[in-house]
Amino acid sequence: MSRIEGKIALVTGANRGIGRAFVEELLAAGIDKVYATARNPETLKDLVALGQGRVVPFALDVTNPKNIKDAAELDTNISVLINNAGIASFEGLIDAKNIDRAREEMETNYFGVLNMTRSFAPVLGANGGGTIVNIASIAAHVNFPILGSYSASKAAVHSLVQGVRAELASQGTLVVGVYPGPVDTSMSEKLPMDKASPKDVVRAILKGVEAGEEEIYPDPASLELHLGLLSDPNAVQKQVAEMLPE
Repeated sequence: MSRIEGKIALVTGANRGIGRAFVEELLAAGIDKVYATARNPETLKDLVALGQGRVVPFALDVTNPKNIKDAAELDTNISVLINNAGIASFEGLIDAKNIDRAREEMETNYFGVLNMTRSFAPVLGANGGGTIVNIASIAAHVNFPILGSYSASKAAVHSLVQGVRAELASQGTLVVGVYPGPVDTSMSEKLPMDKASPKDVVRAILKGVEAGEEEIYPDPASLELHLGLLSDPNAVQKQVAEMLPE
């Protein structure tokens, strides 16, 4: 079991979507303090007000090594790291005019998570192990051509989760991979699929974290695709292959 109540957490990409829902639901779960981070901390003012002293804003770009170093030195009592910040270009691998956006996605979605995890692992270890929650995507398991390079970056995150879980097992760190389907955020506006609400998704994630789950599929679409991949991965691949970039 990994209780949330009374802990201190840091959330990346907290200014919107799933990240914002994380801050709200962590407060509801009894978190002692949450460092809400975003590139522009001015976008966090309403969350700070909501927290009534329990939400601390911090400027963090996960592609900036100096920002990450400063974040890791914020509070020696942080025991929950939520790697949520991410970007999506809605470009194919071949369809894209160039690979610039693919590089940006890998820098944010993969290297951002890797560098955050490397910097915070000693902090968590000093606090008995702690918890790292990595927001990947069901696209980590099957490539959606409409999100070709994004899917590849999330597949890299899935592999990272497995490696980090093995390396940090000895210090007792719970390393969680989260694989949501479409969530009703600005990032997923172009996806022609039913979408889960960010709050419902985050509630399912926190429930899984408190139960000690290492892999979480927090919404009906992700769970259905996950089960489909277990039973007939080729059929799922053919199904999502129809979602081509415009």
